[in-house]
Amino acid sequence: MKLTNKKIVIIGGSSGIGLETAKLAVEQGAEVVIAGRSEDKLQQAKKEIGSDITTYTLDFTVEKEVQAFFENVGKLDSLVVTAGIATYGNFTETDSEQDRHLFEGKFWGQYHAAKYAVPYLPEDGSITLFSGVVAFKAMEGASALGAVNAAISSLGQTLALELAPLRVNVVSPGVIDTPSRYGMPEEERKAFYNSIAEMLPVNRAGQPEDVAESVIYLLRNEFSTGEILHVEGGHRLV
Repeated sequence: MKLTNKKIVIIGGSSGIGLETAKLAVEQGAEVVIAGRSEDKLQQAKKEIGSDITTYTLDFTVEKEVQAFFENVGKLDSLVVTAGIATYGNFTETDSEQDRHLFEGKFWGQYHAAKYAVPYLPEDGSITLFSGVVAFKAMEGASALGAVNAAISSLGQTLALELAPLRVNVVSPGVIDTPSRYGMPEEERKAFYNSIAEMLPVNRAGQPEDVAESVIYLLRNEFSTGEILHVEGGHRLV
């Protein structure tokens, strides 16, 4: 399937994986709508993409905002939700409120986005959600994040049955060099990604465009549904 003139909505499209996905979709002729919390980041993304895309300010952790967003957007062909937070911590030491916030900021946001997008999607449309490697590879400090990602993976596969023939897929990235870690001191961040590169079979950490290519594949492939597409450089193997 070609993306020419297809209306693709990307929640989380102002940076990282979402921004790279928006760029690729525009290159393939799609009409792109991006949404995110920061108006400044949205406008910067619009300049960077260099195309007449549409932007919306949206806090997708607020259910009523998500519902109103889709009412404003109207008909679309595909939804991609890359937005979401990631927090870590020892199970017995982490405040439960942090874990609740994690569910609000990743699981429930995607849940509500999918729910309120459905009335505006055609039968041959698609939804792409985002999980993560810790749903499939246990890691210390990621008990809550692993549970959230596993819940999203299960949700996506169940929706592929319930919403058929609408296609629903899940992308599960590994460690990706995105702005989400730009808050780390520069040397610490470099050391972290170098340690990941040394561990992985591909000998490098992931880049946003690696994952964006996989999203585009799922948008275009009309025979893929209920898939969990792992884009993690072999992280599950080590």
